[in-house]
Amino acid sequence: MYKEILRSIDNIAIWPVISFVIFFLFFLGLLWWTATVDKKFIREMSELPLEDGTDGTGLLSKTNSNKS
Repeated sequence: MYKEILRSIDNIAIWPVISFVIFFLFFLGLLWWTATVDKKFIREMSELPLEDGTDGTGLLSKTNSNKS
């Protein structure tokens, strides 16, 4: 049944190509971002789960100091 429905749709073969192109562009964009992102940002994000925000360094303390 499903095969017959899919066969009756015009230009059905273009959808796998479109989805592959979207995936490939996203993958290339992610590769570009990882190559150009600031290493300090990556270090801060990797240490974020280990911080409790009380020592005055890192993003948590910066956002808390902006509120006051």
